[in-house]
Amino acid sequence: MAMSNPSVTRIAGPWHHLDVHANGIRFHVVEAVPTQPAGQDCAPSATARPLVMLLHGFGSFWWSWRHQLRGLTEARLVAVDLRGYGGSDKPPRGYDGWTLAGDTAGLIRALGHSSATLVGHAEGGLACWATALLHPRLVRAIALINSPHPAALRRSMLTHRNQGYALLPTLLRYQLPIWPERLLTRNNAAEIERLVRSRSSAKWQACEDFAVTIDHLRIAIQIPAAAHCALEYQRWAVRSQLRNEGRKFMKSMSRPFSVPLLHVRGDADPYLLADSVDRTRRYAPHGRYVSVSDAGHFSHEEAPEEINRYLTRFLKQVHGPRLS
Repeated sequence: MAMSNPSVTRIAGPWHHLDVHANGIRFHVVEAVPTQPAGQDCAPSATARPLVMLLHGFGSFWWSWRHQLRGLTEARLVAVDLRGYGGSDKPPRGYDGWTLAGDTAGLIRALGHSSATLVGHAEGGLACWATALLHPRLVRAIALINSPHPAALRRSMLTHRNQGYALLPTLLRYQLPIWPERLLTRNNAAEIERLVRSRSSAKWQACEDFAVTIDHLRIAIQIPAAAHCALEYQRWAVRSQLRNEGRKFMKSMSRPFSVPLLHVRGDADPYLLADSVDRTRRYAPHGRYVSVSDAGHFSHEEAPEEINRYLTRFLKQVHGPRLS
């Protein structure tokens, strides 16, 4: 099997590719080219604009936020390859909720900001929840795409039959050694395409954007160690529940949640069901919860214009005149 080079993630577009050191490792991040406000000779400096960090989900990399990098303006938009993914470093350890929050907090500081609004999908949503609760002074707000509160998701998975059927078989299969890595990468990473197809809408699958995205995902997961690192997050999510460290983390996630929150769910998501979002309201009762019709698990890619409208409205509410 031919392995990919990390440079394959440096896809050209209206953005810049940067290497940023934080929390002891190097991260590959992608920053949108800023727009020039009307009546001004040049765009504001990077640190003068509110920082919005975009954090991807399982099996993906920064590319999943391409529509937001193009479609959102005024803020400083930075999409991140999480630890172990894409062009970022792939150390042997650190694929847990504590480190995920530390990575995010470190990136905020390394980018020259004292706070940020975090936007996360699925696994990237866990980074949003964890950073907001473990490093609250650094987080202005969080916006979540198909990413319920981790305690709510666990409860739903264990008590709601359909949510258990949707999640548990895959999670348990990933606990095996070696074989899941081979599954994700064999046959030119055909398993990644199968996973995305099984969780997304037929409408998106019929678009050229889907085919291009699948090509990028299949290449990126074949970067040496990327599949293993992706699976290590999944393994920690299950195994930590049996250890004091995991119980301590879940207890930390149950702290009162006070920052502004937006949660958007594709109403046709077969992987993270509505029950888990309903239970999330217990932990963040003052958040705004909306759904997108005919979108699946990847709603920010399947319905980007609608998602961008929700995000633009939310960011203006959080940052006020700076984004008007």
